[in-house]
Amino acid sequence: MTEKLTFNRSPRQLRIGCAVFFFISGFGYASWASRIPNIQHQLHLNEAQLGGVLFALPIGLMLTLPITGRLLSSYSSRSILLFGALFLNIVLTFIGLSATIWQLVVTLFCFGSARNLLNISINAQAVGVQALYKKSIMATFHGIWSLAGFAGAAIGYIMGYYNVSPVYHFLSVSILMLLFSAYFFPFTLYEKPIPQVQKKLFSLPEKSLLKFSFICFCSLACENTMYDWSGIYFEKAVHVDHKTATAGFVVYMIAMTLGRLMGDKLISRYGVKVLLKFSGIFIFSGLLFAALLPYQVPATVGFILVGLGVSCIVPMVFQIAGKSTTMSSGSALASISTIGYVGFLVVPPFVGFVAQAVSLRLSFGIIAMLGALIIVLVSDLKDEN
Repeated sequence: MTEKLTFNRSPRQLRIGCAVFFFISGFGYASWASRIPNIQHQLHLNEAQLGGVLFALPIGLMLTLPITGRLLSSYSSRSILLFGALFLNIVLTFIGLSATIWQLVVTLFCFGSARNLLNISINAQAVGVQALYKKSIMATFHGIWSLAGFAGAAIGYIMGYYNVSPVYHFLSVSILMLLFSAYFFPFTLYEKPIPQVQKKLFSLPEKSLLKFSFICFCSLACENTMYDWSGIYFEKAVHVDHKTATAGFVVYMIAMTLGRLMGDKLISRYGVKVLLKFSGIFIFSGLLFAALLPYQVPATVGFILVGLGVSCIVPMVFQIAGKSTTMSSGSALASISTIGYVGFLVVPPFVGFVAQAVSLRLSFGIIAMLGALIIVLVSDLKDEN
């Protein structure tokens, strides 16, 4: 079993430290996502070009997955955590400085790599801190991420509305988050790594976790579609002013945040299977509703349903993966993410290509089918899962 050393930190202090790094991850990522419409206008990108550019971020994320898994087998997750946080916020500044498509592609590739290093390591930290508590706290950590995402999206909305350049916006965020990283790093959990013998570059999850991996695939595909395209959808399909297009992203983030903050209580009361089933129903109905009725009120309602739907799926899947008896928590999370992040990788660019060829509404309608697939995958799960 993984050895945990707290360096005289109480479980509460470790929980706060872990929560802060979830906040750093969410705030940094939402800051970028909230300005996608502005960056699209600045670089004069059509939907297909934007979809191709956005492809760079999940490619960087996917290619870093095996590296992260091996690093977590050799070093404590807290070390990878600090490096990922520093890397993420430094790269964020360079995204704002990108003046050409290729500069943006390179910086987004690095941003995806940094995001993977940070996200896998903070989830490994969360599994370790969860072991110090009898009650479920995993969804709350992801709720903090979403709360940070909402805050980042709201500030991005204000910055965009007042035409503040992404350069100054991202630089301010980077400096603030770097200070947070330095201050709260001592409040993180040290876990002695468990060496893993890895023969393959990409390690797949154990058989018992495969179905959850595919559920994670569907959820992350829908989640990243909303990050990348919710603002564009409000502008191009709902036809709101580009200054207020971020409102769609903000509404989605509010719903996701509320869902995750309520998640632990809902998991304890209704169980994983019931919550996963309703998550699929919300994703399916929300995306379909927004696609069939592209007007401000129904699209907003649809985005709220999607936010609630995706809110607790990944926390539940990661919590289950962290209970693996054959792999360390970090390696288990990295392996299950191998399948999950394929959805994160391929689906949002697919949305852009379909939008350019046919319509953005049709692409959202197609993605709604992933919610239906979650319902099917959940149907024969055991209740005790």
